[in-house]
Amino acid sequence: MTEQRKLKGRIRERSDRTGETYTTARRHVLGKGGQRSVAAAPLPDGIVPGYPGFSTAAHHDSALLAHLLAQAGVTAPHTGEPYSEAMLAGLAGGIGFMYALFEYQGWQPMLTVVAQHHPQPWLPTALDHLGLPHTEHHSSKVTIAMPRLFAALDGGRAVHCLVDRTRLAWHAGRPGIHTDPYGVVVAGRDGGTLWLDDGGPAPRPMSEEDFAAAWSGYAKGRHHMRVIGDAAPVIVDLTEAVRTATRMTVAHLTGPVLGHSFDVNFGFSGMARLADQVRDGRGKTGWARRFGTPELFTLAMRRLHDCLEREHTAPGATRPLYAEFLDEAAPVLGGAAALALREAANLFRDSGALWARLASTAAEVSFPPDEEGRRSLLAELAGLVDAARRIEERAAAVLTALSPPR
Repeated sequence: MTEQRKLKGRIRERSDRTGETYTTARRHVLGKGGQRSVAAAPLPDGIVPGYPGFSTAAHHDSALLAHLLAQAGVTAPHTGEPYSEAMLAGLAGGIGFMYALFEYQGWQPMLTVVAQHHPQPWLPTALDHLGLPHTEHHSSKVTIAMPRLFAALDGGRAVHCLVDRTRLAWHAGRPGIHTDPYGVVVAGRDGGTLWLDDGGPAPRPMSEEDFAAAWSGYAKGRHHMRVIGDAAPVIVDLTEAVRTATRMTVAHLTGPVLGHSFDVNFGFSGMARLADQVRDGRGKTGWARRFGTPELFTLAMRRLHDCLEREHTAPGATRPLYAEFLDEAAPVLGGAAALALREAANLFRDSGALWARLASTAAEVSFPPDEEGRRSLLAELAGLVDAARRIEERAAAVLTALSPPR
């Protein structure tokens, strides 16, 4: 959280100095494409040929996919260059919303907000929308999975794997459970060391034994791996991919998503539910009662910040990155459709600014000692959620008119 504050401070300083929007200033501070470039740093021995390097990702999964596609020689038809992180984020479904509070006897309430598209898996959704070939493997035995991984690497292909994040040493101390899917790219091997791309500015070394333990630790998808296929024979219909992806985004904001009672927690319904419970000062589901001690309040505020800024999201609840996708996609569709995409992009930038303000407030606030102060603060937070939802309802209407549901 301290690093996030420092980054935001640099971004706001540039925005104030240049008059740029927060999103534009952020892109300049981090570097081209919203990433901190480290292309000049030499890559270690064993990295697969053509791997584009390592950089600090705005959106973890989209950045990893961009690296995988670039390494496979895949380029975007509208630019002739590697796919941008923003384009891939949008094609995977872009934004969404899921709010839930999980409570188990003997445990503190666990607040969860997923601000990106959910629950479809991110990477295969983007690949399916693009029609790009890819192979995936599962195995219950690590003795089968590891040789298969080595064969792909020795054949010159980076491999996307799902692992137990809690077993990655550089994530020590960060909250997480082993049942959460978490993707990394194995970008090479050198002796008994594997080189991992985890969306950071440099490759992460990990012994084969430690990686095998992390790979085995994700029980729901044990030893899952995905490799991008040959791109040469594929002709991507990017226009249709954009339309399909935006329809999916709108469908999951407006619902239903799962088709059963848990849908109340998704999309605009989930946003309204969050605002109602944050604002509720007396009911048993209200935040004033659920998080009525300094310890619980601090836990909830920290978790709210992280869910809107870095946990399964990009900063600003993924909305600024999604706006970049819509802007990039506008000339692909052209004509009146381009105008609609740009209008929606501006609206999502506005809502993203509100989500970022909500996250920033949550990160910096202290527990108000008096009940009136707590209610006032929670009402302010709920108001930001309501304001963001109203803007996004307008944006969804714009996108619906562009690509009506089938």
